[in-house]
Amino acid sequence: MNERVKLIRKQLGMTQEQLAQRLGIGKAALSMIETGKAGLSARNRNILVQELNVNPDWIETGKGNMFNAEPDLTAYMHRTDNSLPLQSVPLYSIEGTAGLVPLFTDRAQSKPVNFIHIPNLPKCDGAIYVVGDSMYPLLKSGDIVLYKQLRDINDIFWGDMYLLSIDIDGEEYVTVKYIQKSDRAGYVKLVSQNQHHADKDVEISRIRAIALVKASIRMNSIR
Repeated sequence: MNERVKLIRKQLGMTQEQLAQRLGIGKAALSMIETGKAGLSARNRNILVQELNVNPDWIETGKGNMFNAEPDLTAYMHRTDNSLPLQSVPLYSIEGTAGLVPLFTDRAQSKPVNFIHIPNLPKCDGAIYVVGDSMYPLLKSGDIVLYKQLRDINDIFWGDMYLLSIDIDGEEYVTVKYIQKSDRAGYVKLVSQNQHHADKDVEISRIRAIALVKASIRMNSIR
């Protein structure tokens, strides 16, 4: 069972820190589980099954499919997009790259946690996990968004969905929002899908990095 926990983590493209955080344990504790020095508790097993869609029979016996889930891919394509037959999109950890700005500035030095093999999509520069519920129900925390980096904010398509890095008091705030025109000069309006999140005008000068969201991926449970 211990080796299967490691296989689950690898398949999900998660680091030990990420899976340990999801399980509510320390990285050292997870390392002990993966190496067979500690057992998998019933609580942690339930988290793997209920939250990460892992097949409970596979955890116990190694038989059957690893996951009781299938990926749901939603693409956001423009008429000018040219799709590729197949591409390998690097999946990054924002925590591991210290934010979007370092990732976009020197992508060659950023190490992906995994690669996503996607057919028939426009060229994507990378992918990250969604955090937060501002775009719920279209996106939920834990979904993956695939993006195409923009070099100039003047190239945005009004009303489309973007991955942004915004400077707030010297700290980087990473979010996914629709961008619309603002009535205020030098500002854009960030709009959430979740009706409980208010629209917000943000100065263009505070946007440190921006990318067009090309697709999202969610794991749906098979009933």
